[in-house]
Amino acid sequence: MLDAAVKALSQMISPPMRSILWRSIGLALVLITVLAIGLQRLLSWFATHGEVWLEGLLGPSWHSSLEVLAWIVSIAAGFGVVFGGVFLMPAITSLVASLFVDDVADIVEREHYPAERPGVALPFSQAIFEGVKTALLTILIYLAALPLVLLAGAGFLIFFLAAAWLLGREYFELAAMRFRSPEEAKAMRRDHAATIFTAGLFIAAFVSIPVVNLATPIFGMAFMVHMHKRLSGSRPELIEPARSVR
Repeated sequence: MLDAAVKALSQMISPPMRSILWRSIGLALVLITVLAIGLQRLLSWFATHGEVWLEGLLGPSWHSSLEVLAWIVSIAAGFGVVFGGVFLMPAITSLVASLFVDDVADIVEREHYPAERPGVALPFSQAIFEGVKTALLTILIYLAALPLVLLAGAGFLIFFLAAAWLLGREYFELAAMRFRSPEEAKAMRRDHAATIFTAGLFIAAFVSIPVVNLATPIFGMAFMVHMHKRLSGSRPELIEPARSVR
């Protein structure tokens, strides 16, 4: 597993990967800026007006609980775009990864597995669906853990473990679906759940590093291509006949 991570890191800055890397970083920066500003404005609205609206909806008995929630949200809103950027980065990288999955995987497979059958590109709609689904699930879990982050340090551990599970799951399934049906890819992920979660810890650590985490889609996808190959076993089919039928 460590060898797979090292290979993914070393290939990130290789000439064939640089164009994808810069496009991935550029798109991530645009998305993170837009969504972070949106999140900050949403939190600011809730801190000032949302409490009254929710109390009218839920009833006076919720007044104390909503006051605490509004206090928590007002602190979060104070962090502004910076908080939003950190909070949303795993979700953003999940979405960006779905756009570059096949570009990255093709390069990794050609360089490291030239004697094996190359994968088949995922339909664009399917790749986007997987990315959006993981991004929304990430945001949902992080929102649930947000009060724990602001009130207790355990929330940061929950963030990290949730990122490891979510990102490991998505990147592995994207890599596996180039060779398997979605059902088979999910079944394989479940069969190797512990290994894939451990691999997800590498990606979660990478996405936790400011600035460097903009390259998470490249690292995560390359890393999981290697992991899928290792868990699948060797399939030494010749490239040229396989490519001729694609």
